[in-house]
Amino acid sequence: MAADRRREDDVLGKIDLSTGPKEAPLGAYPRVRMRRNRQQDWSRRLVAENILTPADLIWPVFLCEGTGQTEPVASMPGVVRYPVDRIAEAVAEAKALGIPAVALFPYTDPVRRTAEAEEACNPENLVCRAIRAVKAAHPDLGVICDVALDPYTSHGHDGLLRDDRILNDETVEVLVRQALVQAEAGCDVIAPSDMMDGRVGAVRTALDGAGYQDVQILAYAAKYASAFYGPFRDAVGSAKTLQGDKRTYQMDPANGDEALREVALDIAEGADMVMVKPGLPYLDVLCRVKEAFHLPTFAYQVSGEYSMLHAAAGNGWLALDQVMLESLIAFKRAGADGILSYFAVAAAKRLAAG
Repeated sequence: MAADRRREDDVLGKIDLSTGPKEAPLGAYPRVRMRRNRQQDWSRRLVAENILTPADLIWPVFLCEGTGQTEPVASMPGVVRYPVDRIAEAVAEAKALGIPAVALFPYTDPVRRTAEAEEACNPENLVCRAIRAVKAAHPDLGVICDVALDPYTSHGHDGLLRDDRILNDETVEVLVRQALVQAEAGCDVIAPSDMMDGRVGAVRTALDGAGYQDVQILAYAAKYASAFYGPFRDAVGSAKTLQGDKRTYQMDPANGDEALREVALDIAEGADMVMVKPGLPYLDVLCRVKEAFHLPTFAYQVSGEYSMLHAAAGNGWLALDQVMLESLIAFKRAGADGILSYFAVAAAKRLAAG
């Protein structure tokens, strides 16, 4: 008892009762027992600092040509490509679960891939047809469209390639045309993921000038040259076509301060929302971006993260449902307002089950 009294006196001695705490007292055992709030499920839920809901999730969906049949993505267990005549049905489930938006990514037929990426600007390309199908069936579901050239180039890069060099300004001109055809098709959110300098401002100016002032821009503001994108490149068909790497335009994984400069520039150019990609290996960057700018900030749990967890679970090393939810709440804890994840539908089902 005497020891308890001394601990209490130590804590109270830090408090000036007339003005309040000089510093936040941390308390001491045994009077303070941190496990008290953890004892019951209701209590843990009551004091949870972060909560994951389906409204935090965006479902990335892959598209393919054809009718009727989906195509499995071998390197992403449970993920398929949807033809346009199946896409409205597929996203209906996500909408019913409370997921507010989907992001569309095409697998472009190799015969339509060219050095100049002309198919990116075709108003009848796979993405534009899918946008119209989704919005016709689900006008209140958000549709996000990637703006980059890698699904359309014969060399697999996000920009135009000349003499082993990615051209910046010439690429931006094509990205602007790509953004406009997507907006015309009904896309709600244009998401430049290419990492060319100045593309957000150019796209914003073009959208406004064409009467699309209400179309939002989600900038992939801090996108790293990561090895975690491999399965995604299989899904969109650029893995086999990519010549070299993307380090001259995507960010160096060693850099954090540079990410803040990239985000600041995209905000100044008119971005409504910003994204950090990949997700889990860059939680520190995500946290810094959110704390610095207080803008709607998103994270992308990329294909490599998804497939890695599936592979471990498939070997019996991890419990998939548990690590899925734990990884997603990590994004919330780091400051994400929304998360693009291939787990979105599965996670929303798991959350609904309680």
